[in-house]
Amino acid sequence: MSIFVTGGAGYIGSHVCKKLKEEGFSPITFDNLSTGHKEMVKWGPLFVGDLINILDIEKAFSLYRVQAVIHFAALALVQESMVHPELYYQNNVVGSLNLLQVCQKFGVKSIVFSSTCATFGIPKKLPITEKTLQHPINPYGESKLMVEKMLMSMEKAYGIRYAILRYFNAAGADFSGEIGENHEPETHLIPLILSAALKKTPNISVYGTDFPTKDGTAVRDYIHVIDLANAHILALKYLMEKRKSLALNLGSGVGRSVSEVITAVEQFTRQKIEKVLQKRREGDPPILIAANGQAKKLLGWQPKYSDLSTLIESAYNYYETHSFVGR
Repeated sequence: MSIFVTGGAGYIGSHVCKKLKEEGFSPITFDNLSTGHKEMVKWGPLFVGDLINILDIEKAFSLYRVQAVIHFAALALVQESMVHPELYYQNNVVGSLNLLQVCQKFGVKSIVFSSTCATFGIPKKLPITEKTLQHPINPYGESKLMVEKMLMSMEKAYGIRYAILRYFNAAGADFSGEIGENHEPETHLIPLILSAALKKTPNISVYGTDFPTKDGTAVRDYIHVIDLANAHILALKYLMEKRKSLALNLGSGVGRSVSEVITAVEQFTRQKIEKVLQKRREGDPPILIAANGQAKKLLGWQPKYSDLSTLIESAYNYYETHSFVGR
């Protein structure tokens, strides 16, 4: 089966493409390469196009006879979305609408959507379940929630089934070391800490030390990218076999503070890391932790590799042999 993977040249997308190939699917990467990397496309063809141009999508669907979609392509920087919200509504919402229109036109009935815990905003209770009210506090989260609502509407109107997967904090790298996290600019915590530990950068900025947490730094739920990739394959198979839509949270179920992660990297690398304390960033919730019981129940999924030591070691092994970008 030909699986159309938007953003397949990116961090999570490339890992999913590798897993798709291993599972006997044919991944077709559709990417404008604005943030993705051509060298990350190793397990199927690359179609360079933009979701904003609906003709690009139609051409790709015609060329490869697409049978299902996994949709990653999006702008994903919370702070940038606060400064330039129009970019997020244009790229994430309009681009997704174009994609859904083409799915409807070509009769493609299954789509796995890369959503985010940012749709929940600041939850009143933890851990965050699928029933937690969604009140985004930044345009990035708003744009993803809009796409979730579009998917629900398109199912009612055209029978397009969806699997909405709300990630918490993706981290780690493929165990072979051939692909990993390589953003420009890099905003994710673990690669930034490793960059400082490997002396690629002089320090790590800690944004907020006055959160209502045990050490004052923000707490997040880190999920290994391989665990995420496995969840996408299971969700795709669920859609094709059960023909039922679903929305699931994907996290390890364990919260780690920024200070805890820095300490863990220091212990692993045996390097002291200089910290620069900064003010909180607007739009940053203090604690985000997933309840992942529904993903386990419905998909038979297990986060096998999301312990902190495996996350750090796999990322470190990738960065030892690959240069950091955007530093």
